[in-house]
Amino acid sequence: MNSDKAIEDLFLAQTPRFDDSAEFMAKLTKRLDAVEFIKQYQERAIRRYRVLIAVAFVAGIVSGSLSMAWLLSTPADTPLFDLPQTTSLFLWLVANARLFVAAAIPLLTILAACTLASNIMEIRDMRLKMKGEDILLMM
Repeated sequence: MNSDKAIEDLFLAQTPRFDDSAEFMAKLTKRLDAVEFIKQYQERAIRRYRVLIAVAFVAGIVSGSLSMAWLLSTPADTPLFDLPQTTSLFLWLVANARLFVAAAIPLLTILAACTLASNIMEIRDMRLKMKGEDILLMM
């Protein structure tokens, strides 16, 4: 009870000072301009990320399709490439190159899809953060 009375007395003793409203408005306008600048910068960054994601997605689809078409169009009994050396390691690599390429294409596609999903989640988080800042600014 005594602490409540002490806190109440402390708040009642405080008297706000309103000296210069023009200076206050200038500071407030400057802060609001800074917030607006940051908001526009974040919107431009989100727009740029979207374009980059779309370009990367299209490039991945095109390059994956072309490499799979090339892999499927070459005869299975001919090697993909020839190496001048005749060591057993190089002969084994040439014999299994089609298998390596066939395994590498899906792995790279999965890596691209994971990167794309990560970027989309980052953009979503940026948007949610921006909306949260807008709500805080309204208070």
